Amino acid sequence: MAKWRFCAPCLLGLEGLVAQELRDMGIEGVEAQNGRVLFEGDERALARANLRLRCAERVLVLLGEFEARSFEELFQGVCALPWEALLPVDAEFPVSGASLNSQLHSVPDCQAIIKKAIVERMAGHYHVSWFEETGPLYRVRFRILKDKVSVMVDASGAGLHKRGYRPASTQAPIKETLAAALVMLARVRTDGHFIDPFCGSGTLLIEAAMLARKMAPGLGRRFMCESWAGSNKAAWKEERLAARELVLPGDAFSAEGFDIDPEAVELAMENARRAGVAGQMRTAVRDIADFDGGSQYGCVVCNPPYGERLLDAEAARGLCRVMGRVFERKRGWSYGIITPEEEFEELFGRRADKRRKLYNGMIKCQFYQYFK
Repeated sequence: MAKWRFCAPCLLGLEGLVAQELRDMGIEGVEAQNGRVLFEGDERALARANLRLRCAERVLVLLGEFEARSFEELFQGVCALPWEALLPVDAEFPVSGASLNSQLHSVPDCQAIIKKAIVERMAGHYHVSWFEETGPLYRVRFRILKDKVSVMVDASGAGLHKRGYRPASTQAPIKETLAAALVMLARVRTDGHFIDPFCGSGTLLIEAAMLARKMAPGLGRRFMCESWAGSNKAAWKEERLAARELVLPGDAFSAEGFDIDPEAVELAMENARRAGVAGQMRTAVRDIADFDGGSQYGCVVCNPPYGERLLDAEAARGLCRVMGRVFERKRGWSYGIITPEEEFEELFGRRADKRRKLYNGMIKCQFYQYFK
């Protein structure tokens, strides 16, 4: 693969984290935008990003961007892109996408126009009039935002949150990519003591352990672009080997998870074993009211149940008060709580040292951090 421009979409509020992840990998041309981060490179950069990104939703090849206010402009813009440089003659290329605040608001019509334009471009290059689409899959995705069209090809396949360690989960689990972002924001250390007192299926615990051990989250899976024509198998093999060589033994790190549901506690350990971090974890059945911060230091990050997810509103507010009582302010300890509760600080009993607006699914939340 020659040098391409790539796009890594992410949850709003996580653009800075994703951009820093890419820069730390040595990726070039990193540019954070609303809801996505752009970068550039060859197939090694593509492999590295897919294997190592913790907070991005997926990686796409950005074929091009242009303004379009009519179907003719959309057709000509798509037709001008170098499809033959990526898609072989037998490629399967379904088209999907979205349009927001644009004159071209009919998504089905845009899909049809884009498909027709790709076929015309490919027909002119391959000198055929019909495409069987029996070969490797290239999912074409488009975004039209305020009349600006972005045309991309999905390189990841399943979303990057599909790490492979969580075939089952408890009710209302936190997404792996958001969990990774929370533990990164909490500055989990390689020698840290991490605690989640509402651990559920263990996602926060596992992401913290993987971060502390520098385990690339994509090592346990494959990606769609690996099946593309001309894929550089050697580059992928070398990037996987390089990622494995970064992994730390994790002897200095420990993670503890608690939940009132015995099945959740058991499931958390099962998922930890699948992720390869069971040696750093222990879980137990325990109520938040019995939280004990007796250790010398600790980093607490949690996603407590709340009214829109599992509990009624008053019970959820009661949990906020309990956390304010048991999460004591003391040296060596930090606390991070994600919640949509607008009066959280008042219920908790003190203002956060830092807070950040994030989305848990479609629910607007704040991540409240206490570390002083």
